[in-house]
Amino acid sequence: MRLRFIFPAVLASLFAAQGMYAQSCALCYTTASQTSLAAQRSLDFGIFALLAPALTLFLAVMFLLYRRAIAATV
Repeated sequence: MRLRFIFPAVLASLFAAQGMYAQSCALCYTTASQTSLAAQRSLDFGIFALLAPALTLFLAVMFLLYRRAIAATV
């Protein structure tokens, strides 16, 4: 029953997100592509370092909500 509602919501969010790919800054891309390989790897690591805590918090909250939903149905 839930899958019937979740699947279209996921598809809609994926197709709505296509506009986000056009939001990159041309100046940032040009500057980053002209740097050395070591600087590009450092930039990649910095992006990951900023993404990891936010993603961890998001997944922890989703896990807690999932556990609460399972406990409520039992």
